[in-house]
Amino acid sequence: MGLETKNLSVGYGKKVLLGDVNLTVTPGTILTLIGPNGSGKSTILKTVTRQLKDMGGKVMLLGRNMAEMTGEEISKTLSMVMTQMPTPELMTCREVVGTGRYPYVGRMGILSAADWEKVDDAMETVSATEVADKSFYEISDGQRQRVMLARALCQEPKILVLDEPTSYLDMRFKLDILESIRSLARREGIAVILSLHELDLAMKISDTVTCVDGKGIAKVGTPEEVFQDDFVQKLYGVEAERFSPLTGALFLRSKKAQPKVFVIGGGGAGIPTYYRLQRDEIPFAAGILFENDLETEAAKACADSVLFAKAFSPISPQLVEEAKKQIDACEWVLCPLQAFGPLNEANKTLRDYAKQKGLLREA
Repeated sequence: MGLETKNLSVGYGKKVLLGDVNLTVTPGTILTLIGPNGSGKSTILKTVTRQLKDMGGKVMLLGRNMAEMTGEEISKTLSMVMTQMPTPELMTCREVVGTGRYPYVGRMGILSAADWEKVDDAMETVSATEVADKSFYEISDGQRQRVMLARALCQEPKILVLDEPTSYLDMRFKLDILESIRSLARREGIAVILSLHELDLAMKISDTVTCVDGKGIAKVGTPEEVFQDDFVQKLYGVEAERFSPLTGALFLRSKKAQPKVFVIGGGGAGIPTYYRLQRDEIPFAAGILFENDLETEAAKACADSVLFAKAFSPISPQLVEEAKKQIDACEWVLCPLQAFGPLNEANKTLRDYAKQKGLLREA
């Protein structure tokens, strides 16, 4: 067993924010908390790491009640990286990472050669070697985030707690850190519990997703179980079409109006055109798309009208005629789609129709 909470109540002062928080994360797996701002994700993590006093229930570490463990026992079992950064004075990043070895070095706090080797290995794991000799004050927030993760890894934890570990990181380092966490969990048998705002990344890294809604735990399951239908949209209070549970993509709201442009797309070719027209606040229709097309979700979110054909079926003549009527009602037509096959030959017909009408423009 890794980390388990039993009927845990969390909050601030004497006010309980969430009750009956029951979580289980086993060695080698990752549990991710998602939910809107202020829903209680960080409060749960701060309680698990004893930054906040629990208001009922238990936290179990490797089968032991954390309340009955000494500080040293906890620090050799659990390490954490929280959003609030420490303020070490006159310390290099390597020295900051080295403090992660303190549970093992005794009262003098003197690291051995073997300890420093673990420090360097941890910094290399999170791509922080280049800042090793720099002052912790002189580096960026993203670099500090990586240094603090290296510090946590130095503790050789069995349980790793991370509050928004991708905050301040650019795309490359977000991917690097999450890949490192995923690999460490599997390779070292570490139980990882973290919170994330990036839902697309939560879908990719998590074994279990726990949804926190400000009242309690709203849902627990695999990413495949949580990210289906419109549950996540309801959790965050957004319209169903503004989030794709299939890809994790977010879409801006469109003001619905009579389409001025008809976009002939498919296979993802139309997505950049949809976004451009939406930015320019030009209402448009899209089609003919198959129901399972790569750009279906984007079309539903961005377009004012969409014509769909059944997946894996030929486009019917009736649907082609409906598309021609919509083209006739528009001011111009764009066709970013370049490849036509047996099933979407009808879209080539629509492109030729628009060209004959003098409506086709360069996409």
